[in-house]
Amino acid sequence: MIGNSWDEILKDEFNQEYFKKLCSFVEGEYKSKTIFPKQNEIFNAFRYTPYENVKVVILGQDPYHGVGQAQGLSFSVRNEVGRPPSLQNIFKELESDLNIKVSNHNSLIPWAKEGVLLLNAVLTEKDKAASHKDQGWEIFTDAVIKKLNEKQSPIVFILWGSYARSKKEYITNPKHYIIESPHPSPFSAYSGFFGSKPFSKTNQFLQKNNLKPIEWQI
Repeated sequence: MIGNSWDEILKDEFNQEYFKKLCSFVEGEYKSKTIFPKQNEIFNAFRYTPYENVKVVILGQDPYHGVGQAQGLSFSVRNEVGRPPSLQNIFKELESDLNIKVSNHNSLIPWAKEGVLLLNAVLTEKDKAASHKDQGWEIFTDAVIKKLNEKQSPIVFILWGSYARSKKEYITNPKHYIIESPHPSPFSAYSGFFGSKPFSKTNQFLQKNNLKPIEWQI
């Protein structure tokens, strides 16, 4: 399904009836509608960040639904399209927090390769937001969070916004560290996202636990 250690970690989910129904639903959607991301990119977050490499999780709600935007990684879009407002605000906070000048790149694949799992709770959608909600993706991605919670090496969970923060109930392992704030959307960024310093807090925690910090420069 994925091609790395996640296949073994998630094999029980892949065999469950809900997941088989979900796959049939998604297959039908791709045949009859315009769906984002591309079908071969649905599991990109897992392909770029194998289970054993996960040091940070940034949880999103669902993919961007504009043409050419989604690439299977939360908050990330292709370099050739315009930068969405939430991503713009993430980069503003990165510069404020770590004095990192962000390039003109929009893709967060470099973060994924550093060990940042960019996970959306709902993995595919079409021209309107959250259109694949309640089809089974949430069951699957909640299971992913639970599997990550079992990991014995420390993980930083970055939860932006009320939806991501609602997943906190699955993160019970005291080895892990939760950073939460309002969403980077323009509607809430000034309510506590700006100034929350998630990037420096993440690296401080990783270093404290003898793990290599994330290179946030893109």
